[in-house]
Amino acid sequence: MRADVQNLFIGIHMLYIAREKDLTLSEMLPELEELGYRVAEREVKQELERLTQENFLTAHGDAFSITGTGIEEFKDIQVKLQVLCSEVLTPAKAAKASG
Repeated sequence: MRADVQNLFIGIHMLYIAREKDLTLSEMLPELEELGYRVAEREVKQELERLTQENFLTAHGDAFSITGTGIEEFKDIQVKLQVLCSEVLTPAKAAKASG
């Protein structure tokens, strides 16, 4: 998977997890690896910082919690993912033969 696409998925996972509990770098790395991502600590830290800069997370000490903006963003993502999954995960129709 391309790095930019993987980073989008990681960001979505981070927002999802942050809805349940505060995030820390030390907890996120193994959690993301368990989900099948191959990431370095530096990449996880950069994504946490990006989400903080966009006001989706807020930092307090070494922990990050979701903001109201982050919750709204996650809700918007859920809607888009439902549409995307209903289209992308549906078996493809057989291509029509040109003739």
